[in-house]
Amino acid sequence: MALRMLVYLGLLYQDLIRRGEVLPNGRLPPVLPIVLYNGAARWTAATEFSELIPPVPGLVEKFKPKFQYLLIAKNHYTENTLPPVKNFVAALFRLEQVSSPEALLPLIASLQEWHENDVDVRRMFAIWIRATLMRKAPYQIQLPQVDDLQEISIMLSERIEEWAKGYEAKGMQVGIEQGMEQGLLQGRQQGMQQGMQQGLQTGMNQGQHLEAIRTLHKLLAKRFGDVPAALMARIEAASLEQIEGWFDFALDAPTLESVFADHTGAPLSH
Repeated sequence: MALRMLVYLGLLYQDLIRRGEVLPNGRLPPVLPIVLYNGAARWTAATEFSELIPPVPGLVEKFKPKFQYLLIAKNHYTENTLPPVKNFVAALFRLEQVSSPEALLPLIASLQEWHENDVDVRRMFAIWIRATLMRKAPYQIQLPQVDDLQEISIMLSERIEEWAKGYEAKGMQVGIEQGMEQGLLQGRQQGMQQGMQQGLQTGMNQGQHLEAIRTLHKLLAKRFGDVPAALMARIEAASLEQIEGWFDFALDAPTLESVFADHTGAPLSH
């Protein structure tokens, strides 16, 4: 990660120089590199780039590249230790930690108030919340495209009851199916049931994959402009897990190329 962040910083500075967005004296603006980690396991990657290079004697050691990023790990914080919602990082962590869709409503209301005059920030939060609800268990709520927190708040309010009923119905259906399966004695009937379930699961997976492609394309177009056809072909051929990873990078990547940079930091050619 230290190497990747160093590459991202270099790409950002190159882009600023190309666009002429440097300080009056030609120097580069300061940047605070931050990694937000929302995993459950403890973060073990080096935060200092020099840790990736073994010590060497003499002059070479003195000139080893020095770079460090700030790690903010979600599993280091609890609801009681998080700052008020006006802290951007705390808001993201709270969105990750909510126990149910209805618990999102007061948080969305606070975000709307905080970003009342910032349309772009409200849109980015809306896209991220929608993607989270659609791709993560146990939610997987189907929501139409949204461009603002107000839209997703209204839609979420309308669908909470539907979501709850769906879970209740799903629980009843699972109970019925389990009871039926226990009573089935013939292997043929069990095979038919398994085939139907596999077909249903395949259809659901395909739908989630298409929705993930559309969501990522919209985010990329909003942040970086037109998405090249070759890049869209790569996205459409990627797995759902890969698309979700690109979506996370696209939220704060400095350039389109850096979203799709490989683990060695080599930028995408298209």
